[in-house]
Amino acid sequence: MTNPQPEHWGSCLCGSLTYRIHQPLSDFGYCHCRSCRKASGSAHGANAGVARAAFELSDPQHTLREFESSAGKLRAFCSNCGSPLYAYLAANPEIIRIRLGSLDSPLNEAPRAHTFVSDKAGWDHIGLDIPQFETWAPRHVLEQTGSRQP
Repeated sequence: MTNPQPEHWGSCLCGSLTYRIHQPLSDFGYCHCRSCRKASGSAHGANAGVARAAFELSDPQHTLREFESSAGKLRAFCSNCGSPLYAYLAANPEIIRIRLGSLDSPLNEAPRAHTFVSDKAGWDHIGLDIPQFETWAPRHVLEQTGSRQP
């Protein structure tokens, strides 16, 4: 059973898909790996984990599609406008990672770290105000709920 008031809400670019999240988002950081850059179409991905049970999706036009970008990693997007909404691991489908760019509600939290900076785009110049890691950030800095973080 979900709460009447969502913690967060969002949508795809065309508005075919909307969602509500009935729990706080996990910590997040900026991932610069090639896969996140390709999936976001930008310099990095910004994603936060939530329980699928707390995620309420409205898809009246049936535009949600999934793509398995690597073995066991599925990315969900709108087939009408292409907006990425979330991803999850087949081995842990009860946790999804929301693409923070799809949020319509305010998010006042700050990112905890830059990860996979060894893969970052050459044109991306990262400031020094947030810790940077060549691959995964240690869990005491950033716990990436629902990811493959070791």
